[in-house]
Amino acid sequence: MTKIARLTNRMLIRLTGDDVVDFLQNLITCDVSGLEVGQSSFGALLSPQGKILYEFFVQRQAKGYLIDCAMSGRDELAKKLQFYKLRADVTVETIDDQHVFAVWNGKIEGSFPDTRHEQMGSRIFANELETNASEVDWHKHRIDVGIPELGPDFASGNVFPHEALMDQYENAGVDFSKGCYVGQEVVSRMQHRGTARSRFVKISAQEELPQMGCEIRSRDRKIGTMGSSAGQSGLALLRLDRANEAMKNSADIICDQTIATLSLPKFVNFGWS
Repeated sequence: MTKIARLTNRMLIRLTGDDVVDFLQNLITCDVSGLEVGQSSFGALLSPQGKILYEFFVQRQAKGYLIDCAMSGRDELAKKLQFYKLRADVTVETIDDQHVFAVWNGKIEGSFPDTRHEQMGSRIFANELETNASEVDWHKHRIDVGIPELGPDFASGNVFPHEALMDQYENAGVDFSKGCYVGQEVVSRMQHRGTARSRFVKISAQEELPQMGCEIRSRDRKIGTMGSSAGQSGLALLRLDRANEAMKNSADIICDQTIATLSLPKFVNFGWS
């Protein structure tokens, strides 16, 4: 059965103007230059140090683009885009009369694919839409697939794109073939040297998992930090080498006195070592 949920934690920004394509292409991690009307990609605006400040979907419109981003950072992102545009012919507007809906386990007319992973379904922007699922249901599904998200899993400015698995998305995240963008040198260096030591992975337990930010330890050594969770399943940012050592030695992995089990999302192409 097709599931539809309104994502109340997401809001929209509209970008228009003669220079908008080059403006975005030279600023964010994903490639937007080849998008046709209705198509989208998933990307981020990074700090000069290469860490994720904002992540979002970018959908091509007949005139410009719509950005689907976290509500908590929408106004700050709009201000940041205004700051970067300088004299470019780009208009930045916040949109409050349309909402963001997630669609999974099926499709509906007018929705566009969530390009992070096919199991993530699709999204649609609308004034109103009949729903049959909650935002909690959606985040449980996201966690089951293994997709971390800014806000529920990590704070702005704390995580590199590789750590948030943005290099693992087949048609989104970071485009390593495009030209320069903010933070590009750091991200490219991590890609070519293979220096991403920490990654988000799946975590599970026999009881409800602790909240985001809880330290994950093994033999009194910190190996990572808890992200979002839904009951007994969640996501965690872990040092892969330390997690691998703990599992090889059959050592308990503990988060706030809860013994946990680790696994890799099915779609990733990296291992524990």
